[in-house]
Amino acid sequence: MKVLPVSNPKELLIIFTRNPQLGKCKTRLAATVGDEAALNIYIFLLKHTVVITQDLSMDKQVYYSEAVRKNDLWSETIYTKKQQVGDNLGIRMRNAFDEGFRDGYEKIVLIGSDMYDLNKDDLRKAFDALAENNFVIGPALDGGYYLMGLQKVRPELFQNKNWGTSSVLNDTLSNLKNEKVFLLPKLNDVDLYEDIKDVAAFQEFFTHLK
Repeated sequence: MKVLPVSNPKELLIIFTRNPQLGKCKTRLAATVGDEAALNIYIFLLKHTVVITQDLSMDKQVYYSEAVRKNDLWSETIYTKKQQVGDNLGIRMRNAFDEGFRDGYEKIVLIGSDMYDLNKDDLRKAFDALAENNFVIGPALDGGYYLMGLQKVRPELFQNKNWGTSSVLNDTLSNLKNEKVFLLPKLNDVDLYEDIKDVAAFQEFFTHLK
């Protein structure tokens, strides 16, 4: 029987995920590879996120975009399941962080569920960095970010952003110019076919294009 790690009661990992539905996830990727391939790629990415997070020694919460699902990839014995609340991504993230801090967590890291280049070491490094920094950011190559870690909430981080565009990272760092910020390595986000067309792990999803 698998022995689960003892969690640190002061650390929380929040995972934002979209419900995997045909035609409703990875739409920019689907424009090139089709809805079915995009869905299969997203499920592949979800499984990767489970693999890199399930054994980490902190509390873990999965926030669903549409509806909380039972008996899916996210085991209820490992992940607490919640519903995202808010009219845009910024509000939804702010609400999740606020709830975590109200519940007594002191270090909170939020990630998405579609980062193939992200690994366990990156996540552990983010929490460790929060011991000496108030904020941790994982910059994405497309000008956004794949990870945000906080010791405290700054409301402006979640306001006046053009979510999903290349300006998000710079606008976020501008909000933090007078703060102690730790930057993780830049990683490739998976939004477009060009992001993964040459990555070996994804080639099985492109056979219909050749």
